[in-house]
Amino acid sequence: MSRPQVIDDEEHERVHERVAAVDVAKDSGVVCTRLPHPSRPGARQSTVWTVRARMGAVGKLGRQLKDSGIELVTLESTSDYWRIWFFVLEACGLAVQLVNAAQARNLPGRPKTDKLDAMWLARLTELGLLRASFVPPAAIRALRDYTRARTRLVQERTRCYQRLEKLLEGALVKLSSVASKLTTESAKDMIKAMIAGERDPRVLAALARTRMKARHDELVEALDGMFDDHHGELARMLLDQIAFLDERATQLTARITAAVAAMPAAWGVDGDGTAGPDAGTGPDAAVLPAVQRLAEIPGISPDLARAIIAETGLDMSRFPTAAHLVSWAGLCPSARQSGPRTRAGKKGQGNTWLRGSSARPPSAPPAPTRSSASATGGSPAAAARPRPRSPSPGPSW
Repeated sequence: MSRPQVIDDEEHERVHERVAAVDVAKDSGVVCTRLPHPSRPGARQSTVWTVRARMGAVGKLGRQLKDSGIELVTLESTSDYWRIWFFVLEACGLAVQLVNAAQARNLPGRPKTDKLDAMWLARLTELGLLRASFVPPAAIRALRDYTRARTRLVQERTRCYQRLEKLLEGALVKLSSVASKLTTESAKDMIKAMIAGERDPRVLAALARTRMKARHDELVEALDGMFDDHHGELARMLLDQIAFLDERATQLTARITAAVAAMPAAWGVDGDGTAGPDAGTGPDAAVLPAVQRLAEIPGISPDLARAIIAETGLDMSRFPTAAHLVSWAGLCPSARQSGPRTRAGKKGQGNTWLRGSSARPPSAPPAPTRSSASATGGSPAAAARPRPRSPSPGPSW
């Protein structure tokens, strides 16, 4: 017989006396409050009604819940419809928590209506059976909007280059087989010349720059195709769209940099204890800025570091351990253990934006150190060789 293990309740497992829950829909929400019964000691009473999803109506609801002494309001994360409820009720001074719909799922076999869902949410809330999702503060939410918008622009720019390559393949021009990628200046010059009406492959190949000049003969063969005026018109449209996306991405990058620099928690500290947007960058810095600290990790650029900050925020106390952050990002499987058997669980959806950022490969592998070489028999080549994956649940920051 094993020794009993004592486990204290976490903060979210605390029992609440006065709670409310909202079953969120696009145009309205069903609100349920659970309060002590006014005439029967020890009993509970639920009140259910419908509120439209409008600023005025939700603000009125917030004031009503505040006057009723509601300790906690629970919202189910339905699409983006929860935002008006969360932000307005939070502005009214209420404690609001957003929960994953998978946690608040009702028992199988029971009827499902908006009214019953709201009542079920309220019951789970008062018993402390729901774990709140992470909703960052306003400054991080604004930064997140910028970084996600920039990511979408970069993805759309990549799709434009893919369409351009497909267009060239349809014109029997094999430029992408010789050039490393169509984003090089040499490739762009050749495409612009073809759009302008140049069809001589030797003239086009002469536009190559730097190292591509050494592949002149290959370029002449690759540029000998059937590129005509309609290909040129479509290619011009794609290049214009790429230039527009580049301009917008550059604007967003500047806004992202300024937004991070305006956050005191992201500032560095000089050796004399001075903190500020430009502090922590000198050789005697006591604390590096948050972006530079993340950028010290191999494979993470300053832009990627800002994207990570936009997803996780700067207050790491929200995640008790590194393992909690890894699990929140959806990078480790869930635990599945019963008796002597332990099975590999599935990974949750997690934060897809953060997972996509962390999955990017490093630009270059770090050089093997003396300790890593000695651990692999003293050979630097052996130290750089890939090792078997460890059974740990996932990478940590």
